[in-house]
Amino acid sequence: MDEAVAAMGTIPGFGEAVGAERLGGLTNRVYRVEAGGAPLVLRIPGEGTEAYIDREVEAVNARAAAAAGVSPEVLYVDPGRGLMVTRHVEGRTMTPALFRAPGTAGRAAAALGRLHRSGARFAFRFELFAMIEDYLKVLAGLNAVLPEGYHAAVAEAEAVRAALEAHPAALAPCHCDPLCENFLDTGERMWIVDWEYSGMNDPLWDLGDLAVEGEFGPAQEEEMLVAYFGGPPGPAERGRVVAYKAMCDLLWTLWGLIQHANRNPADDFWAYATNRFARCRRLMASAGFAGHLAAVRAG
Repeated sequence: MDEAVAAMGTIPGFGEAVGAERLGGLTNRVYRVEAGGAPLVLRIPGEGTEAYIDREVEAVNARAAAAAGVSPEVLYVDPGRGLMVTRHVEGRTMTPALFRAPGTAGRAAAALGRLHRSGARFAFRFELFAMIEDYLKVLAGLNAVLPEGYHAAVAEAEAVRAALEAHPAALAPCHCDPLCENFLDTGERMWIVDWEYSGMNDPLWDLGDLAVEGEFGPAQEEEMLVAYFGGPPGPAERGRVVAYKAMCDLLWTLWGLIQHANRNPADDFWAYATNRFARCRRLMASAGFAGHLAAVRAG
């Protein structure tokens, strides 16, 4: 906790921090701190994150998300050091288990919909296949080992790329990394935090990724989709969500391998990466996947 108090001491305008509590975070160190008579959240970046996170972009997008009413107000940013201070929001940090409660998937979908329809313009274009190439370059520089069959899966994903590009989506401001732990539930609404990977994207990426991160079953996934669309989605929209469920695992496999190569002690990232890759392969090989891609191509 001394780290948080010391870091706050270098930030002008808040006064002395009188307490700190460690919160979650796989790559960064996040603290709830008391400073200036108010509860705040301090983010200190993890080692090596500068290789794949643009802190200037993150700051622009975090402020835009706060203006859209879906994220806490940003009070201070130092992109050079990666420090960020935001207002603290009272809410339960979500987990896959908590997302099993009725209504939670719908509240998360409503928050994402509010962001997507806000008209905000995020810096950065989140482009799946370009990010895969960039992450592969980072891993090559780290002399990292890939799971067997990874390059073959990327080649197979060209069919997904072709289907998605047959009817390009209108881009919207997206979170792009909707881990359960990035949602705070008040019981009435969800707040969303952590904008490191955010950018303009197909909004259905966020839905597909959330379904994977939340380990949604069919009922939860349907609740999410109905809440987002105001009714059952059409075949093309449902197909895009399924396609992104596979593609988010294909991408985040590489993220896990970067953490493993950087010896991040927060988790067993080799298991994280290989499990995600295996799940991606299962979905792409499933009986219905080709039909979902056909629906996407048909538009």
